[in-house]
Order: sequence, then C-alpha cells, then structure tokens
Amino acid sequence: MQIKTTLIAVAAAAALSVACAPAENKAETPAEAAPAAATEPSVMVGGAAMLPSKNIIENAVNSADHTTLVAAVQAAGLAETLSGAGPFTVFAPTNAAFAKLPAGTVDTLLLPASKATLTTVLTYHVVAGKVSAADLISQIDAGGGSATLTTVAGGTLTAKKTATGVSLTDAKGNVSTVTIADVNQSNGVIHVVDTVLLPS
Repeated sequence: MQIKTTLIAVAAAAALSVACAPAENKAETPAEAAPAAATEPSVMVGGAAMLPSKNIIENAVNSADHTTLVAAVQAAGLAETLSGAGPFTVFAPTNAAFAKLPAGTVDTLLLPASKATLTTVLTYHVVAGKVSAADLISQIDAGGGSATLTTVAGGTLTAKKTATGVSLTDAKGNVSTVTIADVNQSNGVIHVVDTVLLPS
C-alpha cells in the first residue's frame, strides 16, 4: 500500500513539474510560430501583401493586378536586374493599364523580335534611386508645380500634383495617375500607375 501511495505521489509531482515548466519548453501556438514577415508593415496590391523585406520581383509576382507587367519583365530579361540591389523606383502599370493600349500591342511587345522595344518601354517606368511620394511632391514644389524625372531608359517623365496625389506625363503626352504610392521593397519602391508610360 505504501509503495502504491509513493508511486501516485511521484506521478503527481511529475505532472506538476510539466505543467509548471518554463514557457520556452512548451510547444509554440500557431500564432507564436508564425514567421516574422507576417508582422511586417505591408501594402495590399492585387490582393497580396507587398512585404518590405522582399524585392521588387518577389513582390510583383504575387500581385494579381500585375501579371502582364511580370510577363513583360520576364520577356525582356529584366527580372534579374530588378531583383538586384538597386535601389529602384518603379512606376508599375496594372493589367488594366496595359489593356488601354491598342489591340495587339501587348502581344507584339512580348514577341522575341520586340525585346529591344519592350526593354525600352519597361525601363522608361524605372527611375534610379528610391523616390517616395513625399520626395516627388517636394521636387514638384521646388520646381514650381512640376518635376522632371530621368528614367533608366534615358527619357524623362513630368510629375505634377493632382487633387488625389501625383500624375506623370510621358513623352507622348499621355497622363498616368499614381493609384497606390509608397509600396516599399527591399531594393526600392513601387508606385502603381493606371496608364502605360511611353517613350518618344
């Protein structure tokens, strides 16, 4: 009887020891085990969270609104460049923006024979360095109402303030509006635009 009582006491002590074990020895709950990325301050674009810890390409491929842009970047062989250290400022046209182009334009640009033209169009949407919306507005104010941005393609864009933010005018006079600003990336920043910008 005494042996049985002793065994019960030992078992109870063991159970109490487990219950009182330090938190670090307990299994993590799903919330505790969630990756740190889940807590990153992000902007939703195309139904996906754009994480500042990821680069421009890593984020862009997750946006349902930028499948045409991603396909174009891959066709032009620019994915590796835009995954590099940068920093880059990218004015990223949505699928709807590409759909505004004349019928057949996108299909033609994606042809291997059009790679040089496609590269020029895409790099016309890229500015070297990280230019935030606040930076753009400061440049516009300093320029008396407009700012000239030199693109990686070598052409220029004219930025102006609007009632809702910033617009960009390309070499052909087309006006594109920034619809989502300051989508920060590990290698720069993306500003979503509603119209494809075209060089001269």
